[in-house]
Amino acid sequence: MNSTPAGWQIIYQQAHALLAMQLAWHWPHTLEPDRWVGLLAAIAQHDDEQDAWRGRGGHHGLTPAGAPANFTQKGFSLEQAAGVLAVARFQGRWRSLLTSLHLSCLYEGLRGDTEEITSFLDYLKARQQEWRRALKITKAEAQQAYDLLHWCDRLSLILCRHEIPEMGRAVEIHRGPDGTMHTLAQPEPGGPVIIHPWPFREKTIAVSVEASVLTQLQFRDDAELAGALRAASIETLRWELRPGTK
Repeated sequence: MNSTPAGWQIIYQQAHALLAMQLAWHWPHTLEPDRWVGLLAAIAQHDDEQDAWRGRGGHHGLTPAGAPANFTQKGFSLEQAAGVLAVARFQGRWRSLLTSLHLSCLYEGLRGDTEEITSFLDYLKARQQEWRRALKITKAEAQQAYDLLHWCDRLSLILCRHEIPEMGRAVEIHRGPDGTMHTLAQPEPGGPVIIHPWPFREKTIAVSVEASVLTQLQFRDDAELAGALRAASIETLRWELRPGTK
């Protein structure tokens, strides 16, 4: 969710995940086709299974001021995390392994908060070991594949949340699968986004995401916000990504 002069720009987490998958698609396909497709599926679906979100009609509730809440304002949901992992099971062990690595990355810092959370984190680690053995894949190989998921997730969030620095300044994205730290910058407002070093197969790429536009700043309750979201106009945000000149 981004504030605008006229109201709010809402980008659903699932749409952000789809943008992340677009980014991954343009990387060199270094895995076997079945593994590559499984990685893309894990990237595209890593924010699914949000029951409370669906129950509110497609949003995370309201802030005390009556504004739409975004996902960063919501606490950890063990139910949602367990649901993501449960759904991954139906697409196989590889997808499950990647999804569980993402959950570990997100929530390992909560270890010790409650017995329930710690038990879930221990369960993830145990299953990761089982899946790696079954798939005959090393811990390093699994981590390398997950690092691409994390990289694409991070770049998608930077784009969706308008976190590109002003005045052409560069910001770190994340370390890629080979350990290289990539940065992005936008030398001209609204112009191409420069990625350095360039990781993609093509010389330039174009990616996009859909956003809902709200022109109302405050809402009485969930029902009013849900109705506004259903009636909202849709705009497509687009970015052209290019390599640097050096």
